[in-house]
Amino acid sequence: MAAGAVARRDPAPEPVPAWGEKRILCVGLVCLDIITVVPAYPAEDTDTRCMSQRWQRGGNASNSCTVLALLGAPCAFMGSLAPGHAGDFIAADFRRRGVDVTHVAWQPHGDVPCACCIVSAASGSRTIMLYDTNLPDVTARDFERVDLSQYKWIHWEARNAAEQAAMMRRVERHNRARPAAERVRTSVEVEKPREELLPLMGLGHVVFISKDLARHFGYHSAPEALRGLRGRVQPGATLICAWAEEGADAVGPDGELVHSDAFPPETLVDTLGAGDTFNAAVIFALSAGRSLQDALTFGCQIAGRKCGIQGFDGIV
Repeated sequence: MAAGAVARRDPAPEPVPAWGEKRILCVGLVCLDIITVVPAYPAEDTDTRCMSQRWQRGGNASNSCTVLALLGAPCAFMGSLAPGHAGDFIAADFRRRGVDVTHVAWQPHGDVPCACCIVSAASGSRTIMLYDTNLPDVTARDFERVDLSQYKWIHWEARNAAEQAAMMRRVERHNRARPAAERVRTSVEVEKPREELLPLMGLGHVVFISKDLARHFGYHSAPEALRGLRGRVQPGATLICAWAEEGADAVGPDGELVHSDAFPPETLVDTLGAGDTFNAAVIFALSAGRSLQDALTFGCQIAGRKCGIQGFDGIV
């Protein structure tokens, strides 16, 4: 799933059962990605011709929506946008993918975040420079307008932790008043090693942690990180950690550690969004009733396919 992976053929992912009408909601960042593909990463203070350049809708939660839609899941995005050309481009692209944007918060002030992304054709690596601007994130008050009965799963990209914790507690209250079949499952991705984000690990039914976060705590492998950080999640929760070319590991409610190898493409092309792809594919499979082992393997397979193409079209 990342630069340096040893080439191995990607077997076709197993089909996942068809969906009902309830949707998945992803809450987090959407930004404008300006992606420049270069033969090799340029040296500082040099003049380099690029191979291609494109605009692409980006952001972790936004990318996960793209993947969910491509996999066939009815889904929706909740996050902030600002009026203008970039915001219109992003909204149109959501609609082109069939992603519901009812809960996008159009902010009266601020600019759409923009990421300049350099993709090396030689290694498949991506280097991201994000200008996160002054655009406010969505709040718990915005989330009050979400009809929870329309969703089977809600996923958060950890950002404004206090507001997101209030959102997640609203879902907990909703679930306590519903029979098991009508409850909303929740997940959260904690990618950045910021202290204020860590309490969110204790609120999701499924918690995705990044390799960077694990290393921040001094862990050198996914299994080591899962053993060390499992105490931060709520009882009965699932903790998942992807580790690039090492694949991914998870520990479920029963405490058993499960592993999937990575499925790198024959040629590594573009790793931008591979982690978001993995998260979305795992959520897709778990929500369809697949086992944790099957979901983990499916996530690694789809993420591997993504690394073999530019963008997301062609992952299925």
